Amino acid sequence: MAIFKGAGVAIATPFKENGEVNYDEFARLIEFQIENGTDAIIVCGTTGEAATMSEKEHMDVVKFCIEKVNKRIPVIAGTGSNCTETAVELSKLAEEYGADGVLLVTPYYNKATQNGLIKHFSAVADAISIPIILYNVPSRTGCNILPETVVKLCKEYKNIVGIKDATGNIAQTSHMMQIADGCIDLYSGNDDEIVPIMSVGGQGVISVLSNVAPRQTHDICQKCLDGDFKSARELQFKALPLVKALFSEVNPIPVKSALKMIGFEAGPLRLPLTEMEPEHEAVLREEMKKFGLMK
Repeated sequence: MAIFKGAGVAIATPFKENGEVNYDEFARLIEFQIENGTDAIIVCGTTGEAATMSEKEHMDVVKFCIEKVNKRIPVIAGTGSNCTETAVELSKLAEEYGADGVLLVTPYYNKATQNGLIKHFSAVADAISIPIILYNVPSRTGCNILPETVVKLCKEYKNIVGIKDATGNIAQTSHMMQIADGCIDLYSGNDDEIVPIMSVGGQGVISVLSNVAPRQTHDICQKCLDGDFKSARELQFKALPLVKALFSEVNPIPVKSALKMIGFEAGPLRLPLTEMEPEHEAVLREEMKKFGLMK
């Protein structure tokens, strides 16, 4: 049984002008997501700027989100690290706080071998009992989990249940699902590939787009789950210009600008991320209007 099916939002973390987490606005953003049909919340991932949080701050945000959602939809905590011991400790805390699952990115910078990846993810799986979704994003980590490695982990550990695939390599993804024999819950990690990923057996998406368009992203996934790929494809095509604008600079720079455009006090980004370039912001604003998210 998948942790969730449909659109899970990789939720942004609002900050105050002094750099502290804006918990009041975070609560408002969580409610906006639930009210508009988001199927799960993924907290403290890339979009949530977890890389610039202290471990205490990171887990305070996770705990707040879990308590605010209060089991209305699943909450999946980003607890990955390039240090295996840190990933284990964060994952244990997430389980203690009541997370429905954890999302574990491949160890970045270290560039582990496939054997190293197996040992890394196995250490976390041995330490917790809640479900684990692996996160494969080689463009950010410099490290690719090969299909055979994913299948081995999912078959050997009952709590390693799936993968967020942001490889952009549909051939690799298709091969992985071909050899998986149904043991992998697959989620698209790219908003422009929801329909292709779901067409090869995906359960949904872990989405940046959902921050500003939760209902529309949910609907793309639901059409796929209903077998109506023609309608899903049409919705996906309609969203592509906005998705392109949301990734015109490194995530989450554009999406925090987009949240401000629709009335959320998303606040500043933490260095080394900087505010969106004016020419890119103008394009984003235009695409937000075209998509019907603002006047």
